[in-house]
Amino acid sequence: MVNPMRGEVQVSLDGVPHVARLTLGALAGLEETLGAGSLIALAERFEAGQFSSRDVLAVLVAGLQGGGWQGVAGDLMTVEIGGGPVAAGRAAAELLARAFRVG
Repeated sequence: MVNPMRGEVQVSLDGVPHVARLTLGALAGLEETLGAGSLIALAERFEAGQFSSRDVLAVLVAGLQGGGWQGVAGDLMTVEIGGGPVAAGRAAAELLARAFRVG
């Protein structure tokens, strides 16, 4: 079970629920992966609906790894993400929103 107060989001891979969370280490990895100068700019892209599938994949991988998942980006190319691409985008946006929530 996920704890939203800890920034956790549930992501289902091939029907198996996983906890995703953007830890500081996961955020640093995400920054490097996307070559982003600012994660705030990435969060703003999500808020404006201007994100790419690459952004969604990178956020999900970082979040899943932050939650303890041992996979890599290539693994997400071969699994069924519960709810499909729309749910994946929502989960990525929620991960970013919860990571930057104050209080």
